[in-house]
Amino acid sequence: MTILPINANASEGGATDPVLTARAAVLLALEDNPGLAAMQHRYEALREVPRQVGSLPDPMLNINAMNFPTDSFDRDQEGMTQLQFGFSQEFPFPGKLDLKEEAATFDAIAAGYSVDEMRVRLANSVKTTWWQIHYLDRALETLEKNKELLRQFIAVAETKYETGRGLQQDILLAQLELSKLIEQGISLVALRKHQSIQLNTLMDRPASSPAALADVDISSMPGILSETELFAIANESRPTLKEKETQMQAALARLELAKKDRFPDFKLGVMYGERDGDNPPFMGGSRADLFSVMFGVKIPLYAGRKQSGAISQKTAEVAKNRYALIDEKSAVRSAIATAITDYQKSREQNELFSTGIIPQAEQTVQSMLAAYQVSEVDFLNLVRSQMTLFNYELLYWKSFSEANQALSRLEAAVGRVSIYE
Repeated sequence: MTILPINANASEGGATDPVLTARAAVLLALEDNPGLAAMQHRYEALREVPRQVGSLPDPMLNINAMNFPTDSFDRDQEGMTQLQFGFSQEFPFPGKLDLKEEAATFDAIAAGYSVDEMRVRLANSVKTTWWQIHYLDRALETLEKNKELLRQFIAVAETKYETGRGLQQDILLAQLELSKLIEQGISLVALRKHQSIQLNTLMDRPASSPAALADVDISSMPGILSETELFAIANESRPTLKEKETQMQAALARLELAKKDRFPDFKLGVMYGERDGDNPPFMGGSRADLFSVMFGVKIPLYAGRKQSGAISQKTAEVAKNRYALIDEKSAVRSAIATAITDYQKSREQNELFSTGIIPQAEQTVQSMLAAYQVSEVDFLNLVRSQMTLFNYELLYWKSFSEANQALSRLEAAVGRVSIYE
């Protein structure tokens, strides 16, 4: 087979543009993508929540002017007139603050897993787009090669026509096929630009930046682990599963907190009252200051409507998170199985094209060209054989790109790149 790798610079950018490997594109996206940065800052914000909700409520400092007579506002006139200075603190029932902190900690951990999951998805999007551009580059190179061959066919047809051994319709037919290839090339160039814009957006680069891809090894495709092994790895590594598990733990902590809310919270306070003036003559001396201690209990009087309802709500949320985890595991298993199937299909197709169909089609074209030159084959069959070869070459590169895209989806579904034998 005579399919050769090309330099992607030929279809976009100049020869001096730096080439971009799939790995380099992923690293750029993980470093600069604004959506990922937003998720990272959300995680950092949530990390600050546990110690806030695990702390006691802020204490209350009170300053009161008590029992001043309205006729004179004299502090000496009445015995109960005083300036009060107090301090009070609420104390949730033991265990409530710990549960609040535990639930918030699980929320933060889940947010961290959501960042990891976005990294996985972003890497997959970048690699999928990269391989689509890789296919378009190869398609454009294959198209240019076939345009040149058709021009050669036209030259042969013109020579035969000038010598009286050919037909003018052969020349017209070849020119028509050439025009079709030119039109197809216009569409491919536009599609490549669209994919380049998408790749640059993922990497947070200007949309018009050149996206010149590096060459890749097309000699072989790697073997992958079995479905059972990949499922086991995904259960341990896939961030979205860890996120769902952690969200369920947070829901369980909130359920326990709702149960704790059936128990009362407490409030403790002290108050110091400063008084002026003197006691009545029979008592003698100046009026003593006053000291008070206060203790309050919050009574869950409406537990049947509030606390019991909250427990039912949190119980349902635990069930929701449990089923969400089961559903996500099923989705991951399905994604792994689908990616494996797609990879195996594309790999087998690619091997068939490279070792069987394309070499046979090339031989057919060469044989028909030789036969046409001695007028043993009509020109239509020659052109058809060449266009068939062209389509097979496109399918070869398509299967090669789709196989690598399937590998990228498989890595994303598993949550790790170590999926190979």
